[in-house]
Amino acid sequence: MGIEQTKWILLFELSYLVGIIAVCLIIIFDTRSISKTLAYLLFTIFVPFIGVIFYFSFGINYRKRKIYSKKLAVDDILFQKTKELLEKSQQKLFQSGNESVDQNKELIRLLANKKTGSSPVFPKNKVKLLNNGEVFFPLLIEELEKAKHHIHIEYYIYENDAIGNQIKDILIRKAAEGIKVRFIYDDFGSKGIRKNIAEELRNSGVEAYPFNKIKLIYFANRLNYRNHRKIVIIDGITSFTGGINVSDRYINPNQNKLYWRDTNLMIKGIATYRMQQIFLSDWNFCSKQDININRALFPEIELYENAHAAVQIASNGPDSEIPNILYSILQSISLAKEEVLLTTPYYIPETSLQEAIIIAGLSGLDVKLLLPKVGDSKLVNIATQSYFEDLLAAGVKIFLYEKGFIHAKTFVTDRKLASVGTANLDLRSFDLNFEVNALVYDENFATELAESFDEDLKHSEQLLYENWKKRGKIKKFVERLVRLISPFL
Repeated sequence: MGIEQTKWILLFELSYLVGIIAVCLIIIFDTRSISKTLAYLLFTIFVPFIGVIFYFSFGINYRKRKIYSKKLAVDDILFQKTKELLEKSQQKLFQSGNESVDQNKELIRLLANKKTGSSPVFPKNKVKLLNNGEVFFPLLIEELEKAKHHIHIEYYIYENDAIGNQIKDILIRKAAEGIKVRFIYDDFGSKGIRKNIAEELRNSGVEAYPFNKIKLIYFANRLNYRNHRKIVIIDGITSFTGGINVSDRYINPNQNKLYWRDTNLMIKGIATYRMQQIFLSDWNFCSKQDININRALFPEIELYENAHAAVQIASNGPDSEIPNILYSILQSISLAKEEVLLTTPYYIPETSLQEAIIIAGLSGLDVKLLLPKVGDSKLVNIATQSYFEDLLAAGVKIFLYEKGFIHAKTFVTDRKLASVGTANLDLRSFDLNFEVNALVYDENFATELAESFDEDLKHSEQLLYENWKKRGKIKKFVERLVRLISPFL
């Protein structure tokens, strides 16, 4: 090998080293999660070229610098009136003797903080628990038919099937009646409707936009940041959220013969204001419009005197400076005194969440975690199982749902506080996806959700620590190995 060739090789190696150091510095400064930081660093260092390409495709948070460049234009008079109403209502709520509110004041203040999204607590709402698509969809259709001014719909998955077309037909008919219909769909999750339902809606007077349109040059990164929210708002008064997407699979019995267990929530009342604000922020981003906050979108809503549910909305996305939903769950667990009930289809937790659940178990709380016995990803299942032994050793009770696939994302603490939303207990929901959870401070609702949880346990197998410890060394090794790549799942 000649001297000239040696020089070029040394120059290339030096350039590569400098490049790797630069990428490592970007990873350290740009990635919030320690586990993800370490995973990206190891992949970048030990898998030449591919690791760097992978990070710039899936890891770097391009959206954090760009999303929501359009802010909501605010009617100052309306904003001031609403702010004064909420401030007075919160003071009354804190003095009302509501045990759920009293126990969770720190949680309420956390989500009301400017740094976590300034989400106030809304008093005196009517709430309704909706288990499974066969209960949710008929009620949704009933409420859509009642719309007088506007319908706002935002879904991660919307499919071109029977229920998808039934709702589409209603939206088209309501638009023809002069009702303003706005429709947001995730371009990846709802890819099956791009050239049929979405086009038909647009051609029929419905405004329909993909939240984050996937273009070839940005494919990988846009694929990584998904709008996982499921929101419906009708006339600014009634709203829905939860785990149920628009798909026949959520209706039992379905054609696949797989039982889908999921949970949604209907809210009637002033808490819909916050759902509306989230939707309009998403709308202004994906439609590139500037919708003003006005009385038509935020109508005067009388507080329901006979309603006792105070509701607070937690939302986050890759544009959030703070993982609001993760923090709300951590705070909820820390404030619990007797019982924590958690349901999720995917459990790949932040270290802080795993430790909070372990601490609750070691502190003598009755902590129960409900997961699917068979998930829809083998790698995710293995990664999830890698967390079981530490949880079981701390006294946490783990149940695996056997009746079908449990897709609900809920939690209850002390049968006083309940949450229904879109966020899984995994790194993707806390850091990458756009999510929304509704927290309900009401003993009656929390008890109802806890009883629903207890009913699900009748169709579940409980894992026992002594039995789980006996699994083979190869299985343990595979779990640990897959856990290393869990930040990418």
